[in-house]
Amino acid sequence: MQKQKVINWSIFILLSFIWGSSFILMKVSKEDLTGVQIGAVRIFSAGFIFLAPAIFHISKVPVRKIPLIILSGILGNLLPAFLFAIAIEKKIDSSLAGILNSLTPLFVIVINMLFYKAKLPRQKIAGVVIGFIGLLVLSFSEGGISFHNSGYALLILVATLLYGINVNLVSHYLRDVNPIHMATISLAIMSFPAGVIAWQQDTFALLQYNVSARWSFAAAALLGVVGSAFATVFFYYLIKKAGGLFATMTTYAIPIVAIFWGILANENVTAIQIFCLGVILGGVYLANKS
Repeated sequence: MQKQKVINWSIFILLSFIWGSSFILMKVSKEDLTGVQIGAVRIFSAGFIFLAPAIFHISKVPVRKIPLIILSGILGNLLPAFLFAIAIEKKIDSSLAGILNSLTPLFVIVINMLFYKAKLPRQKIAGVVIGFIGLLVLSFSEGGISFHNSGYALLILVATLLYGINVNLVSHYLRDVNPIHMATISLAIMSFPAGVIAWQQDTFALLQYNVSARWSFAAAALLGVVGSAFATVFFYYLIKKAGGLFATMTTYAIPIVAIFWGILANENVTAIQIFCLGVILGGVYLANKS
């Protein structure tokens, strides 16, 4: 039991660093790529390296589970990859994206309550309310969500909502599926629509005549291989061994890592943003406290 706890917390720390760094990689990628191109390269790269393993793993998964695994790939990887990349390309700083991402555990609880009839004590409800109060304060604060970037901030909120739906999907219907099988199959399948989009956006052709774009492409590919492919395997493993809520508690550390990279990139990280992050994470803590 103690050994499993050490493994769980080690994966927790690793995921926090990987996903906390993903926002700055998107910022680097946007120098020469659009948000759509970044999302496409990210998922195509993640799925491409899993194509061979997926061929062997798919026969080990019950056929009735395949549609759910595909849906998990769409909700947990494909759509969020595009939503985050487009938001960061346009108006959202990587540090602010990390803060908004911290709402994921609250969406996990809300979805669990609304669709799976989970009984929530007042403490958890209070935590959800406090978290969303933090979001509201952030919405009206300087350096946070403004009139000019509210639409793109909404894209990130939709992405975190999709994460919440996916965590509940995996927790309730796919816990009996090997996490490695689930990650390889879902991402391998997602690589096909992502590859089509990348081709349609002339992403691969861009590499031939734009030397600087190769660095942006490399950052997006690294984001896919590490931030989507391997991180997804670890994340599904964590859900299986420690539960969905513990897995999404990586949200505590992700924004801290994102803010660290944001400061290094000379982004405008304000005191009110830090305060709002504290309020949101306080709500997350209260909502998840035993």
